Amino acid sequence: MSVRSCCLTDIGRQRQMNQDYVFCSEMPVGALPNLFMVADGMGGYKAGEYASKSTVEIIVSEIMRSKETRPIRLLSDAIETANTKIREKSFSDDNYKGMGTTLVSASFDGHELLVSNIGDSRLYVIGDEMRQITTDHSLVEEMIRMGGLDRAKARSHPDKNIITRAVGVVENVDIDFFEVDDIRDGDIALLCSDGLTNMLDDKDIETIVKGPGDLQYKARRLVDGANQKGGKDNISVLLLQVFTEDTV
Repeated sequence: MSVRSCCLTDIGRQRQMNQDYVFCSEMPVGALPNLFMVADGMGGYKAGEYASKSTVEIIVSEIMRSKETRPIRLLSDAIETANTKIREKSFSDDNYKGMGTTLVSASFDGHELLVSNIGDSRLYVIGDEMRQITTDHSLVEEMIRMGGLDRAKARSHPDKNIITRAVGVVENVDIDFFEVDDIRDGDIALLCSDGLTNMLDDKDIETIVKGPGDLQYKARRLVDGANQKGGKDNISVLLLQVFTEDTV
């Protein structure tokens, strides 16, 4: 099987700068056959932008020079290194104090998609139905899991943007990994920052991704849709579609 991709990031309508960062490589990155990442930075002026961009760049650099071939170990080591370096920078320079970033990544190998996430950037797989693969590391999600908040009301909760995990915040970063082994020909994976999911609900996203047009058209429609609903945050989308060799 092979993979096609398209990524798009947008400042939105209410922010002064874009603190999201997107990485998209259909070609091998070190021992990984491909690599896709979305990071959503947080912090003061330029700090969030630095955190997201530097985290992705450090991860890519670490993977490229590593001799590790086990994908989960390889990604874990690279993310942990990025976490240490971002944290060190935040302690050494007051301009970057308290910065951090979410991270969602994907690497597709054969019929399996390897996913990692920290924070509330998400990955969905859209085929016959849409599935959210990642779980948000957020205060609101914790409240939902404990039965203290209805998911429908969570979208408008005042604390919906408080995340419980991020790269660069604590000494030992806790990473979730998922291995999705039921990817089928034509399925689409969507990686995105919360600038998309806070503006569009899952049904809106599913309708656009299942609708007409190529990946570029779908990505643009997702971003435009989020902006039309208010564009309160930076918006990043990365679409991956898998094909059997004879349908490429």
